[in-house]
Amino acid sequence: LDHLVDGRVRLPQRCQPRANMSAMLEPLVDKVVQVITNDGRNIVGLLKGFDQTTNVILDECHERVFSTTAGVEQVMLGLYIVRGDNIALVGEVDEEIDAEIDLAMLKAEPLKAVVH
Repeated sequence: LDHLVDGRVRLPQRCQPRANMSAMLEPLVDKVVQVITNDGRNIVGLLKGFDQTTNVILDECHERVFSTTAGVEQVMLGLYIVRGDNIALVGEVDEEIDAEIDLAMLKAEPLKAVVH
């Protein structure tokens, strides 16, 4: 209970969301990542950089638009900036596995927006 302060739970610095974001994103620079936004968009691209507010810069990127009736549509975006306050998730893409997926045959419900 050493994390209780004034009756509230206080997370250690290492557990606070923004505290380690730089440390978490740094190893992903110059790697292909997938960004899921709060409004449900799915953007894949090469992470070129980020800042202290978790804005990310993606190069050679595209948005994957999912549908229940057609395969995944890939909309080319090129060089793109995603605002940090609109990012729900950032993860590294295993390019070998990703290349094996036939996106034209993949059908799925689009992601719904995050509700706070």
